[in-house]
Amino acid sequence: MSNLLIIDDNLMTLQQINSMLEDTYDISLAKSGSQALLMCYQIIPDLILLDIEMPEMDGFETLAKIKKNMALRHIPVIFLTSSHNTELEVRALKSGAVDFINKPADREILLHRIEVHLSLSSYNRQLENKVRVLEDSIIASFSDMIEYRDENTGGHVARTAKYVHVLATELLNRNKFLDEINEFTVDMMSRAAPLHDVGKIAISDVILLKPSLLNDEEFAIMKTHTTVGGELLRGIFSRVPDQSYHEFAIMIAEGHHERWDGKGYPKGLKAEQIPLCARVMSIADVFDALVDMRVYKRPMNHRDACRIILSEKGHMFDPAVVDAFEAVQDRFAEVSTHRY
Repeated sequence: MSNLLIIDDNLMTLQQINSMLEDTYDISLAKSGSQALLMCYQIIPDLILLDIEMPEMDGFETLAKIKKNMALRHIPVIFLTSSHNTELEVRALKSGAVDFINKPADREILLHRIEVHLSLSSYNRQLENKVRVLEDSIIASFSDMIEYRDENTGGHVARTAKYVHVLATELLNRNKFLDEINEFTVDMMSRAAPLHDVGKIAISDVILLKPSLLNDEEFAIMKTHTTVGGELLRGIFSRVPDQSYHEFAIMIAEGHHERWDGKGYPKGLKAEQIPLCARVMSIADVFDALVDMRVYKRPMNHRDACRIILSEKGHMFDPAVVDAFEAVQDRFAEVSTHRY
């Protein structure tokens, strides 16, 4: 059964529309745009009925915030209004609403319009899933290219994607960063994670495969894999249909070596200036580097690796993400022993 969110500041209108639709759909009700946005972070609706004339945050402002959020922008929104104004209707459609219904709404018309847009939305999702399969194949190919070049990091991209999923899911379960993380963004982070080191394609084998620590000049070149990765992904994604994970992939590629204390690279971002997905990725990346074999070092045991991650709380890593890591460190151990 499809889930509908109805937003209207008039309690009587909410009750009337709810009585029309509750036998056909799962209904959620909100008396303001701000309340509705908070509800969307918990349960993403299949369609939204949105009143235009509301105090504090009107329908247009609410819709703009919905469209700005990557997890919500695909939801069809039907505007409701008691105003019979052609200019208002045109503005509503130009703002991103899929339809416009005058109040009081006729039940049959309302049901018909809702079904039309739910069907269109379902068809669009089917198309997006086909694109997703193609894009996931591209991700796998890039990941393979990276690992073929560096035989010492076999399985790294697959494991780090698993770590990211475990860590992001724990943050979601803890109700942390409610305005940034939900089931949709957990999925996007996990899909984008394998591309975090794609910029290493441009790094010389002399540096990438060096069997000892890099000198300062070599390390400066190695650090460019973050910006090169971002540029490469922007170029690729400009040629394919827009998908939300693109933005996550770019943020992760560019930001997974930034540090919470601002001493990272390439931009020296600090604390929450660093995108959340990159803050999650950085722990996954460092943990796997610690416990895995490298040509220049032996693998570290799980306990010592966890001790290092925890010691960098508030320094290299986001304290809240470290707390989540501490809770799921046994899951990390399971992932680290699996050969991908």
